[in-house]
Amino acid sequence: MTSGDRDDVPAEDDILDDPGTESRSSLSSEDPGSVRRGKGHRLPKAERPKRKQLPVWQETILLLGVALVLAVVIKALFVQAFYIPSQSMEPGLVKNDRILVQKVSYWGGGTPQRGDVIVFKDPGGWLSAQDNKGPTSLFARGLAKVGLYPTGGHLVKRVIGIAGDQVTCCDAQGRLSVNGYALDESDYVAEGAECAAPESSQGNCELDVGPIPEGYVLVMGDNRANSSDSTFHLCPKDATDCPATRGLIPVDYVVGKVFALVWPRDHFDRITRPDVFEDIPDSP
Repeated sequence: MTSGDRDDVPAEDDILDDPGTESRSSLSSEDPGSVRRGKGHRLPKAERPKRKQLPVWQETILLLGVALVLAVVIKALFVQAFYIPSQSMEPGLVKNDRILVQKVSYWGGGTPQRGDVIVFKDPGGWLSAQDNKGPTSLFARGLAKVGLYPTGGHLVKRVIGIAGDQVTCCDAQGRLSVNGYALDESDYVAEGAECAAPESSQGNCELDVGPIPEGYVLVMGDNRANSSDSTFHLCPKDATDCPATRGLIPVDYVVGKVFALVWPRDHFDRITRPDVFEDIPDSP
């Protein structure tokens, strides 16, 4: 390249100083007033595109859908509502009281314990056809599916004996005994009904059951004279062909433990295991 050629090439300073020359770093002539934003630079809040708002009716349907899914999950895994179908659990639980059952109580190998009030499926022939029917209206059946309305086909009783226990009734004072320990049941059993009268069509004052097989529990109502419980369904003494587990409840049939009485409001109470069951010795 000759010196003349070099003279024809504008110097770098001349290029920068020449207002008619566009630098490589200059902006497009189409938008001379814009500001180029680097990667990751956020637009000012006023310049950001607004999110499209859902119509109210769509938001309502979405919220109802979420609530329904949560209700189904809660019912299936955690809590379910039931009602007391009879007078068998008086005085603590009255007919038509609404209760909540905790399903997680016996997860991870846990099993019902003495004194627990449990809800269990009808093992067969314990309930009438009416009690097994459950809710009849379409709305009630829909609520029952998600655990917001009681279903039929279940019973509520108190666990008295568990696997290995020997349950007898009654001693000279009319008390029920478990593994030789006489229970003071005055805190939860209907007054004067610690042991059902011998002439009653329900209950059994000459009870001697055990050892209870593994995987089963013996249950009784707190209103002993008016409860179709284990004592009512056990094999008669003179029976020759009767399974030893008749009248006992398979642990697999247990839905969960009752932990709260929630309706009517003036009956609201927390359901706990009576202290007397803590003193029962382990089975031999």
